[in-house]
Amino acid sequence: MSNPCSSSQLHALPYLADSARLFSSIADQPWAVFLDSGSAAKRQGRYDILATQPVCTLLTEGKQTRITQAGKTSISQLDPFTLVKQQLAQKPDFPEVPFNGGAIGYFAYDLGRQLEILPEIAQDAEYIPDMAAGIYQWAVVIDHLLERSYLVGKADNPAHWHALIAQFSEYPEQRQVNDFKVTGDIQSNMSKVLYNQAFAKIKNYLKEGDCYQVNLAQRFVAECQGDPWAAYCQLRQVNSAPFSGYLNVPGVQVLSSSPERFLKVSAGRVETKPIKGTRPRKASALADQQQIDDLKSSHKDRAENVMIVDLLRNDISKNCLPGSVKVPKIFAIESYATVHHLVSTVSGQLAEGSHALDLLRSCFPGGSITGAPKIRAMEIIEELEPHRRGIYCGSIAYIGFNGNMDSNITIRTLVHSEHSIRFWAGGGIVNDSEAAAEYQESFDKAAVILHLLQQMQVA
Repeated sequence: MSNPCSSSQLHALPYLADSARLFSSIADQPWAVFLDSGSAAKRQGRYDILATQPVCTLLTEGKQTRITQAGKTSISQLDPFTLVKQQLAQKPDFPEVPFNGGAIGYFAYDLGRQLEILPEIAQDAEYIPDMAAGIYQWAVVIDHLLERSYLVGKADNPAHWHALIAQFSEYPEQRQVNDFKVTGDIQSNMSKVLYNQAFAKIKNYLKEGDCYQVNLAQRFVAECQGDPWAAYCQLRQVNSAPFSGYLNVPGVQVLSSSPERFLKVSAGRVETKPIKGTRPRKASALADQQQIDDLKSSHKDRAENVMIVDLLRNDISKNCLPGSVKVPKIFAIESYATVHHLVSTVSGQLAEGSHALDLLRSCFPGGSITGAPKIRAMEIIEELEPHRRGIYCGSIAYIGFNGNMDSNITIRTLVHSEHSIRFWAGGGIVNDSEAAAEYQESFDKAAVILHLLQQMQVA
């Protein structure tokens, strides 16, 4: 299938349910990206997207973005969101698939410093770009609902296009990977004493009226060696989630098993699905149902959820048609491998003249993982968390040439660089919060990743 006015094409491929196996053949390539909707068998999500060989890359560090295209590199101090948008001139659209080529990458939480003036207190121990985005002329899109696969994109070079068709039409052999091992102790940057001290300061800020809710997280880190793709393959086995992904960008690999959508734009329709409210899963069906019932009836969790729904309604309204922002679903239960979540849905219609990247910029970072009001909550986070968040609580996203976008909140996410692996876990604190319960909730959320890393530890 092709558009006679362009070189863009959509070519049907054999359906391969195991997208990870397909991506494995390119996982080691620079800028290889895999947006993973979870287990096809569990039908958690519909589409998987994989790509490599971007024609342009953008890396933001501090106020500078390094743009590399056609072998030449330039430096810009313009807004990073604007720089990505400049690369996304409209291209012909194939509505059969959500992504027709465009930008894929991560937007770190600390990219928020480009948008707001924030204090500089916490230690930056990440040493990675605040944004890493590639512009991809082609992608493989797997539709698990219809059990179809496609190669979509520009076919300016017929030989290259046919080589891609041949490559992704075969079920690849299982490639050999180096084992991934954790070679040191898994350490948190907050003891229980430090957590309680930070908690007490937040409760005081709440009492004084500085804010209504603040998200507080602890950071876990361990030394490691081996192939991070192998670690991701194990992560998706134990914690399959609908907004997962693996990004192999220079100097860092991102292994995300996020359950939370940040922002979606499809044909101008906007959707965000904030999570607020968590209970750990139980072994018996009866006890597990009691956890769901407790979460549904919790006044505290419902109040937290409403606060963030209101924040996001305000954020998306900046780029949506007046009167179009609605809350079609509130306090829905979504269940995952180790936890139940309370999830709401906010929707709207993108205003004429607004781009998906304008929406992403105006909502960044997501309010569900900062607190409310957002800027004051971010100032308190910077004061009380010992380390900068880096990618944690930022977003992995695609933004297509056709204006479509989907993005996650990068929770339940491992970050690998320099023989170190890190992840974070936390929760929102409000007036009704209790220190012991909030501290335990952070471990409930971290449980599946902690257990996986413990299994990988060298004896």
